[in-house]
Amino acid sequence: MDPRTAAHALTQIASYLELRGEKRFKSRAYEQAAQALLKLDTDDLGALDRAGELAAVKGLGPATLSVVRDLVESGESRYLEQLRADTPPGLLELLRVPGLGTAKIHLLHTELGIDSVESLESAARDGSLAKLKGFGPKTAERILKGIGFMRAAGARMLFPRGAEQARVLAAMVGSHPAVRMVQVAGSVRRLRETIAGVHLVAACAGDPAEVAASFARAPGVRDVDVMSPRSPSITFVDGARLDLHCTTPADYAVALWRATGAAEHVRQVAERLAERGYALRGDEIVESSGAVAPVADEAALYALAGLAFVPPELREQGDELRAAAEGRIPELLTACQLLGVLHCHSTWSDGKASIADMAAAARERGWSYIGITDHSQAAFYAGGLSPAKVREQHDEIDELNATLDDFTVLKGIEADILADGTLDYDESVLSRFDFVVGSVHSRFNMDQATMTERVLRALDSPFLTVLGHPTGRLLLSRASYAIDLDAVLEKAAAVGVAVEINADPHRLDLDWRHIPFARDRGAVFEIGPDAHSTKGLDNVTFGVGIARKGALGADRILNARSAGEVIAFAAARRAGAR
Repeated sequence: MDPRTAAHALTQIASYLELRGEKRFKSRAYEQAAQALLKLDTDDLGALDRAGELAAVKGLGPATLSVVRDLVESGESRYLEQLRADTPPGLLELLRVPGLGTAKIHLLHTELGIDSVESLESAARDGSLAKLKGFGPKTAERILKGIGFMRAAGARMLFPRGAEQARVLAAMVGSHPAVRMVQVAGSVRRLRETIAGVHLVAACAGDPAEVAASFARAPGVRDVDVMSPRSPSITFVDGARLDLHCTTPADYAVALWRATGAAEHVRQVAERLAERGYALRGDEIVESSGAVAPVADEAALYALAGLAFVPPELREQGDELRAAAEGRIPELLTACQLLGVLHCHSTWSDGKASIADMAAAARERGWSYIGITDHSQAAFYAGGLSPAKVREQHDEIDELNATLDDFTVLKGIEADILADGTLDYDESVLSRFDFVVGSVHSRFNMDQATMTERVLRALDSPFLTVLGHPTGRLLLSRASYAIDLDAVLEKAAAVGVAVEINADPHRLDLDWRHIPFARDRGAVFEIGPDAHSTKGLDNVTFGVGIARKGALGADRILNARSAGEVIAFAAARRAGAR
């Protein structure tokens, strides 16, 4: 029994327990056990158990260990089979509907007999869902939209999950004795916001086709589609999909470049190679004489095409090749160039850590400042701060700053952009902050003209420093609200309001596709982790990836500047807008 298959069984048990309304600690124990198994460097849990080491694995308790041993001995779990028999199979699929948690699914099944996505959709359409206590017409409408999102998204996942799957699968492939090198390619390497599957390229000693075939027989494999002898598409029991391409070390650079994509980028580079007398043939570049051109790395490949090296993040639609041909690929932002972070929440509103803890965590990450931006009073559902609470919080920040050397806590706020376009709080309160992030958190259903006017009016406020998550989208669960984004970005650039790249992986908003438009108009950007915990500070990594996809360098990033420069940026905005 391999760890992936066993972990999948434990995860299913956890889901079934939650759907049955069991206490959260029970399902959590199975989730933790699954995570513990995935960290093990073995393909044989039976051998580990016989050696007496399985019981010592941190994260496995008596109940979860019993399930794993059942799987080792028989290949099945009697407990899981019992839960399956007692639970309608369609309930698990309901977990994929945005906005539906296990408690709501349990209620829907108990009260309305809903046991599938289809029956949920019917109940939402015929009015029975709206009549259920705690739901209502608006909730029914949101659920219908969520079902549509689920179907459109298919099996796509957010980038962090895709990147973690890629890490685990690359470690598995790299452990093969014939694999000399392995690297993540495809949409994970290009840092796309959502991922359909993991692409890996492996340089192999011996016959690449034989190595590829061995992975198709690996433990935990559910299905294999052999696109070519060297390129199996493998689906594992837990739904993870691996598109693997095995090649020789000599052809590794070309194979990695092709598998990284995107398809349009590869096509246009191939055309440029052809113009210079080269042909792309499989994993090789062939000269007009028929000889194979040696390609040591991807930079050498681009040089053959008469292009500067194009970083993977930029390889999307082909437009980047004009800049590569003219030697205008910019120096892209790196995470180490960020000097601080500005969009962070604390226990003063809906965060999980104190200001002191958030500051300490930011300092540990090498930053010189953190901007605390708890919610404003209109966000009462998130513990928004009254003016009196703002004064108390600022007193706490002053006291904390008095104890810190070479580190500053900035006084910020995430002020709601109200329905009429004004910022939450009056001028007497807004003037107390070092900077203000303004965000739309309500009335998402406005028509485009009204929403656009709402945000454009907010940009007129001299107190607005940063426009937060400009489209309000939630990846794989909620579309952007209707807005003329070009008009908003153009005005933000003109009036000197920074545009946020919200780095929460559920948002990644501003979308990288819109960055060039704002960049070309002189906009400044802020990468905000939207952190609600110390761990959430690490979201900035995802935001840096989006900034790189938008071809941004450090010169355009507000929080790549010092704390003093951030305060000066906000002050200049206030002075210039009056």
